[in-house]
Amino acid sequence: MSEPCLWERATVPILVAGSAVRTALGDTTATFDALVADRSGVGPLRHADADHHRVKAGYHLAGAGAGTAERRFLAGAALALCVTEALADAGVPAGARLPAVIGTGLRELCEVERWGRDGAVFAAERLHFGPALLAAVDRINGVLTVCNACSAGGYALALAQDMLELGDADAVVVGAADTMTCSMLAMIGRFTERPVDQLRPFDADSAGVLLGEGAAALVLVPDDTLARPGAVRVLGTGLSCDAFHETAPDAGGIGRAMTDAFARAGRTPRQVDLVLAHGTGTALNDPLEAAVLREVFGDTGAGPLVTAIKGGIGHTSGVAALHSVAVAAESMRRGLVPPVVGLREPLPDGKGLRLVRGAPVAARPDVAMVNAFGFGGVNAVTVLEAVR
Repeated sequence: MSEPCLWERATVPILVAGSAVRTALGDTTATFDALVADRSGVGPLRHADADHHRVKAGYHLAGAGAGTAERRFLAGAALALCVTEALADAGVPAGARLPAVIGTGLRELCEVERWGRDGAVFAAERLHFGPALLAAVDRINGVLTVCNACSAGGYALALAQDMLELGDADAVVVGAADTMTCSMLAMIGRFTERPVDQLRPFDADSAGVLLGEGAAALVLVPDDTLARPGAVRVLGTGLSCDAFHETAPDAGGIGRAMTDAFARAGRTPRQVDLVLAHGTGTALNDPLEAAVLREVFGDTGAGPLVTAIKGGIGHTSGVAALHSVAVAAESMRRGLVPPVVGLREPLPDGKGLRLVRGAPVAARPDVAMVNAFGFGGVNAVTVLEAVR
């Protein structure tokens, strides 16, 4: 792992005061329970021509209908639902300065594709999540959308922490949303030699990635007297943008993001009990991520437990980081780490990692690390801590 840069420093911890997610498995409780049960939300592909895209399966939002009308601006609708629930959970007082930072990989690109097919009319500003959120929650003071590939949720988290540390907000909504698009389906369909039936992170026989739909929202506040047992702190998020390749990850860039995360969090690898890996089930990501994890935690004794959630909910693009943060937080609260859904035989590069497979592990992690890596080498690594 590379040495910290001179400007790296510990950031001020912040508290997750409220949260909500939606995945192919349901809400937060349903998603976590299904992951613990080693159950996948994969199903037949809807809303697109499976033969044309060479993709037969996907992880569609639970409860989302197959009708065209029900999918109009689905990402924004799911996001607004999560934000509303997270704010109700958080109890942020009226009058608080409350901006929102939203991460996404694709925004509402489905609407652009629909416009190209059938001429459906929409206002261009609806590609941005401001209108959807402000219509649902009138107390939000402005919405910033961060369109940063599959690490967008992590970047949004880092920006929100900066805003709170600088005193620019009393609380910040951090959200993310993405749904499937024909363009992304066409791309992943040409990266696989055989049909993918299920996303299998770190599996020796993994055929590749499948897309997932989802949304998530966290309400972040300064870490003060609101901290109570069972809560979770965000200690820091490390970032890197290595621009190594359009799609391939780079070990150096990932390592720098981890180094930055530990410096900002004021923690060391030896203190990490749990890793929520990026784990995409691809031939490029999984061996490389496993190698970096072995290097980072190689001299820490047994090392942390390692799990990944995309086998259960698919690759949810810009929501991936926040979905993993939510699962890490539930693991800390419940004392249970879910297995890597779909993992049957670990790939050789995973040797030496404490990959959780087949059944959950009873454990009470105090410190967790969440990985999220995106196209173009945009990497985000977040370190969380349980409030005991």
